[in-house]
Amino acid sequence: MTATGCACCRTCSGLSVRAYRFGAMTTLENRPHTALLVVDVQNGVVDGAYERDAVVANIGTLVEKARSGRVPVVWVQQTDEEFIEGTEEWRIVSELTPEDAEPKVLKEYGDSFEETDLEGVLSKLAVGRLLVTGAQTDACIRGTIHGALTRGYDTILVSDAHTTEDHTSYGAPPPDAVIAHTNLYWAYETAPGRTAGTVTTAEAVGQIQPSS
Repeated sequence: MTATGCACCRTCSGLSVRAYRFGAMTTLENRPHTALLVVDVQNGVVDGAYERDAVVANIGTLVEKARSGRVPVVWVQQTDEEFIEGTEEWRIVSELTPEDAEPKVLKEYGDSFEETDLEGVLSKLAVGRLLVTGAQTDACIRGTIHGALTRGYDTILVSDAHTTEDHTSYGAPPPDAVIAHTNLYWAYETAPGRTAGTVTTAEAVGQIQPSS
């Protein structure tokens, strides 16, 4: 199967997912740095999610690498009437522990930028490029990657570091298909002056360079 004739995928052939290589072209001025964005890896969000333990482990690997390379780690938490601040469901999973100095952003909407201080946090850190991880793939991950790209960020999705739960009872595809499709279409996403794409955890670890 080829994507010839598809306006949004005009550079792809077949269904292999291309990997983004660092070397940014963000439209945001004087924002040379990369940040690792960890979205909604909360007890109540990922409990029962597809390959939860493997995804959390991959995020942990990325967090460790980012810290050792002085790459900012930014934590996002859904905070609303279902995920009330301070409750067990709201807390980040026990395998991951944000450091006191790492920014925490509380959000109410699927797009992590909507009515939050995320843009201000990233601006202060001179970040123009995001590595996105977390949950859920078909909700806040999609909302956030689209929101980031629209706002001018190079936006890279870590293909094996996001997950979702099973929504097949609502007519959705199984979670592995949701994840695979999201990785596929984001690998070929484009926008003027910005770069999107996917990398695996191993590729991201190999490409993360220390911030100056």
